[in-house]
Order: sequence, then C-alpha cells, then structure tokens
Amino acid sequence: MNFKPLEPRSASSAGTSSGSVVTAEKAFSFISKGWREVRSSADADLQLIKNRANSFKNLADREFENFLNSASKSPFSVPTITASATMSPAPYAEMDFVKKLQPKILEIRRAYSSPDFKFYRRPLIKLDLPTIRDAIVSEVDERESFAKWSRVRFKDREREEGQHVESWEPIKTLKSRLRELEQKSSSEILEGIKNSEFVEKLKSSLKAICKDPNESKDVPPLDVPELLACLVRQSSPLLDQLGINKGISDKIVESLCSKRKSQLVFHSMPSGESPIVERESINDELNLRIASVLQSTGHCYEGGFWSDVGKNDSSDKKRHVAIVTTASLPWMTGTAVNPLFRAAYLAKSAEQNVTLLVPWLSKSDQELVYPNNLTFSSPEEQESYIHRWLEERVGFKADFKISFYPGKFSKSRRSIIPAGDTSQFISSKDADIAILEEPEHLNWYHHGKRWTDKFNHVVGVVHTNYLEYIKRERNGALQAFFVKHINNWVVRAYCHKVLRLSAATQDLPKSVICNVHGVNPKFLKIGEKVAAEKESGQQTFSKGAYFLGKMVWAKGYKELIDLLAKHRTDLDGFNLDVYGNGEDAHEVQSTAKKLNLNVNFMKGIDHADDSLHGYKIFINPSISDVLCTATAEALAMGKFVVCADHPSNEFFRSFPNCLTYKTPEDFVAKVKEAMANEPQPLTTEQIYNLSWEAATQRFMEYSELDKVLNNTHNTYTKGNHNCNIKKSTSLPNVSEMVDGSLAFAHYCLTGNEFLRLCTGAIPGTRDYNGQHCQDLHLLPPQVENPIYGW
Repeated sequence: MNFKPLEPRSASSAGTSSGSVVTAEKAFSFISKGWREVRSSADADLQLIKNRANSFKNLADREFENFLNSASKSPFSVPTITASATMSPAPYAEMDFVKKLQPKILEIRRAYSSPDFKFYRRPLIKLDLPTIRDAIVSEVDERESFAKWSRVRFKDREREEGQHVESWEPIKTLKSRLRELEQKSSSEILEGIKNSEFVEKLKSSLKAICKDPNESKDVPPLDVPELLACLVRQSSPLLDQLGINKGISDKIVESLCSKRKSQLVFHSMPSGESPIVERESINDELNLRIASVLQSTGHCYEGGFWSDVGKNDSSDKKRHVAIVTTASLPWMTGTAVNPLFRAAYLAKSAEQNVTLLVPWLSKSDQELVYPNNLTFSSPEEQESYIHRWLEERVGFKADFKISFYPGKFSKSRRSIIPAGDTSQFISSKDADIAILEEPEHLNWYHHGKRWTDKFNHVVGVVHTNYLEYIKRERNGALQAFFVKHINNWVVRAYCHKVLRLSAATQDLPKSVICNVHGVNPKFLKIGEKVAAEKESGQQTFSKGAYFLGKMVWAKGYKELIDLLAKHRTDLDGFNLDVYGNGEDAHEVQSTAKKLNLNVNFMKGIDHADDSLHGYKIFINPSISDVLCTATAEALAMGKFVVCADHPSNEFFRSFPNCLTYKTPEDFVAKVKEAMANEPQPLTTEQIYNLSWEAATQRFMEYSELDKVLNNTHNTYTKGNHNCNIKKSTSLPNVSEMVDGSLAFAHYCLTGNEFLRLCTGAIPGTRDYNGQHCQDLHLLPPQVENPIYGW
C-alpha cells in the first residue's frame, strides 16, 4: 500500500481532533486488553514450568538421598575372580570411587538444598498503557488536521540483582513501527486501504468464493454487450494493425461493460489518478463473469481461468504422440484396427506417451455402425472394451490413453465424419506429434486450428483409395476430379509428411510409399502352429477356398461374381465360402443366386476364428483396397492367397504363397494351382516382415519420426504449460506461404454452412450437437466459442 505524507489542514477542520482522540483511546483500549491476555497466559505458562522444575528438584533430592543411604549401609562387592586355585574371594567394604565421590555428593546436595539457591528468573516486561494513551492524547493538536503519534518510552523492571535488562525484541519492533507511523495519519491510512487495488481484488475473490449456492445453479448467459466486449478484447491485435490503439479498445470495452452495472461493478478512481487500475478491474470483472458462466456448465478447460499449473508442468521429458483415426472398435474396419495396433506398439517402447483419439457416436449412430447390436452408454465403457479386445490379441498390457472426439455417421458415404474441431480434443500439453490416419478424410470439413500450427510434426497415413470408390457412384468421374484436388489441398495444408500404404492411392504432396501395417500376433501364432503340424506329418488344411470382407460392392464382390460367372465351367466343382456383413449383403446374395454360382454366404466373423483355420486358399479379387489387411492375415496363417496383380498387393508379391493374376484366365490357373499344391511354411524373415514390430520400425523410418524424436538440436522449454520443442524461427519459404494460404482459404470455406452442405457435409457438423455434449461432458459450442472469428 502506498501512503501519502501528512499535510496540515485549515483551522476550520480542527474539530476532527476530538474524533481522533476517541479513536486513539479505543485503539489503545483494545491493545491494553490484548496485552493483559498475553501477560496472563505467559504468567500461567511460567508458573507451570516452575512447578514442574520444583517437582523435578524434589525427585532428584530423593534419588540422591536413596543413593547415599545405600552406599553407606550396603557395601559394594565384586564377583570372585578365580585366576588360580590358590586365590580366595576378597570382599570389599566400600568401593574406592564411592569414598572419593561421597564428599562431592554431599557438597552438591548442601548447595542444591540451600534456601539461597534460585532458578534464573525471567525479566519482567511492563507496558504502562495508560501512560501511552495520555502521551498520545497530549500530542493531539486541535489546530492541525490529523492526529500525530508521539514516541512512547517503555521501561522494563530491573532484575533483583539490580541490573537493567534491555528491551524485549518485540517491543523494539513495536517502537520502531510507532516511529514510522509518526508522520502518517490514521484517517489517511484508512482511506488508502479503502481505495487500494489489493482490497478490491480481495473483495472480488471473496465474492467468487462466498457466493450463494443457489446463484451458481442458474447463471445467466453472456449478453450482447459482454460478447461484444470479448470480441473487441480478442481483436485488439487486429485493431492495432488498423490504427486503433489499445487505449481506444480498452475504452470501448469499458463502455460496453458499464451497461452491465447489475453484474459488473466498476469503482471510480480519485481525480488525477491513472485509470489503469480501473481498466484492470474491468478486465478482472469480465474474466470473472465469463468464468462463472463456464463454471455453471461444469466445464474445465486446461490452461483457462482455473488453469492447473501442476498438471501442465510435465514431470519428465517424454515426447507425446497423438494418433487420430476415423473409426473405432467394435467396427472391424482397417482404420479402426490398424491405428489401435500402432498405438500399442508405439507405447510398448515406453519412450514416448501415446494418445489414441477415436470418434464417439451417439446411440442412434452406434446401432447403424457397430455389429451384433453392440452399443455403449459411455465413452468409458467403450474404452474398456477396446483395451480388453487389444490385450487378448497382443498378449501385453498396452499403456496408452484413449480419448474421444464427436463424430457423425454418414449413410451415403458409409463412413464417420468428425463434428467440430477435432484438434481441440487434444490438450495443448500433448500437442507435440500428430499421426493423422486418413488425413484427407479427417480434414475434408475440418474447421478449426491448423494441425501444423498446433503440433510440431504431423504425419498422415493414407488408408483408403477414395477415388476408386467415388468413380463407382453416379457422376463419379466428375466427383473424383474434385475430390482429387481437395485431397491434395488439405494434405498439403495440414501435414508435414504423408505415408501411402501402396501405390493404389492417389499421388499426394509430401508423400512416400511404404507399408507401415502389420498383422495381429494371433495370426502369426496360428501360422506357427500350422507349420508345426505340417512338420509332424499331420493334415493341416481340410477345407477349400473362402473370402472374407465387408459385404459392399466396392470391397471386391463385383469382381468376384464376374470371375466366377464367366468361368463357371472352368471352375466346375469349385466351391467358395463367403463371410461378411454389410449394406449390400442382400443385393450381393441375390445376384449370386440368380447366376447359380457355387457360393455359400455366411455371417461375418473374426478372421482368427477357429472355424477358418482349416481353409487352404484365400480369394481376394478386390482392386479398390489400398493394402488389404485380410490378405496379410491369411499369409500369416500359412494359407495360399489368390489376388489381383494390382499396386495394392505389391508388398505381398515377395511371399511364395501369394499367387497374383492379371487376366480372368490367369485367375482360373492360379486357383487350380493352389488347389493342387500345399503352401510353404513362412521363414523367420517373412514372419518378421509381417509383424507389427517390423511395421513400427518402417513407420519410424519413413515418417522421419525417429529423427524428430532423437533430434538433439531441438531443446525443451519446461514451464507452466507444456514441454514441447521450439519451432524454427527462420523466415518462411514460398512453399510454406502457399501451404498457409491454402489452410486459411480452407478454414474460411469450411466455416460457411451453405458451402459445407454443397460439398456433401452432414448438416450441423461444423460444431458438435447437444447429444455429444451430454455424452462427452462438453461445453456447448456457443459457450465454448461465443465469438465466431478471431
């Protein structure tokens, strides 16, 4: 607190001196009462100590007396020492040391028991409070404006020995404080305290803490002036660039907030003082108002008004990897299974923390997507299901976190579209490295923070050949043309590096081709079991051929039916079992029945099911896949695989059990070859190439993630927030400027609901809906982002 020096007032105000005298009398009456209580308490404590000391003295007297009596009446003796047979016991009447000690003890006892012996007495401190009061009152000058303090001398009682004891240290401190207050007025002090910034902030804090419980239950939302004040305050950097300085912005905020007098209380400043404190008070009150609205919704935002500093402060220097995908179990699709295994094996090394971000669907969408009518009432329930499913297959406990973002199922596209800004569901402390599974899919309608701005390194993994699927639709060629350029656009704007599983995908910027997927360890164990049975002479395969896949035309069913129908006579006696569920199941089955094909349709099951172990041949004519997971699993189980000579199968050609065909006639030849021969056991190298350990190693190398994780040139900045590497501060090149422009244009276009609907977006997916807020405990979008813009 800042106190001003005393200044004289005119004689007309001399009447106030009597009030000062009364105030001084009341103050010292209070001090006198306090000192009396302290002295009485101290006297009681000292009396207790003295009583205990006397008790100890009496006890010591009795012990000395007993000791001396025993020494004089009962002589000490020592055991007999038999060094030889001639020696005899020699008792002693008294020990020599007792003879020497007894006179000393008697002397100490006489001195200790003397009535002149006294404990050191404490110095007595006396405050002559009436004298202090009279001294202060006598110094009050009725002609001056303020009462003055006079120096007060404190005298201590002399000890009984006649020595004068120095003043007690607390009394010294009190006297020095009284001297400092000599030139200050009590009324000026009270006025300064009343108007101090500290007290105002304290009052605001007490208002926030000690408010009525019923008040928090129904907090009114932000009104228009408050929203405009937030907008102006957020837009301060932009307004400054337009020539509107911060002072003008603050005045606008002040004028807007003054309209809310019922909830925002602004304090007037004395004339001549700077309005800085008032503006800070306005900002504090506005922050408290926003915070109360957020608190009433139960929202807890990391890094916000109630930021948990301890939580944001990382305890170690581990890097954070966030894997974002477009599907989740129990939907058995490639973008649900493969990212899950990637998260498990990246977390297995324990060198980095891993978070898997998957879509959360409302109950109505779950019924459309998940098989066997399996639904979840909460994200925690689905998370437990995913972890159990994974641990049963990998054989170890995967230590990574699963988080959810709002998603909506598109029936027309048969895929899940993110709702809202997906990047906001990864906390800032974990925003280090991002792996976007299907980056084009995630960013078609992404309206939010740019991934490459929030994360230090962004890797995209392309799973799906969307152009092949779109070409099969109505006006497919035209749609494919636009989608191809949109994919180039979003991938270039939001990724640093892109991995294509095979050349079957479109050629994207910043991309390389590499298979970074492995197979479930369970399939490798099945293959090892088959090899052991074959080596022991047992029959390993008792069934013929099968096909397994989601029953939609694009998954190879059209090619399969065409091949079987065209070469029905060449494949006489060849039966095929098909396992799968899907939207086109009825149409596929009816078409095969009309053509009288030898195909048996069965419900979709897990590829590792025991009923599938006896099949020798896996047929997969699909040319829409990028890298078929079922093909890799069949090879891992030691089966023959008959597949098309297509870029999606390039990785499998090195395996001797993979039989590729180029023409329909070649397909018939490969099927007959597989039926007539036995598959070869996999070598150790081939087993490793199919494993997730090898896939993770390839991923680290081709995504340059190993260099990013081991880059010693990037230093860590550990503070109140996160522990991320510092980004380069060099000037952006032309390529970076183009990427930034593309990202900004995409942000503007996806912010318009009409343009989103024109490009096929699900209505209302720019923000998540109320059901998502309820399921994921999210803040409503209009409260999370009250201002649309900066």
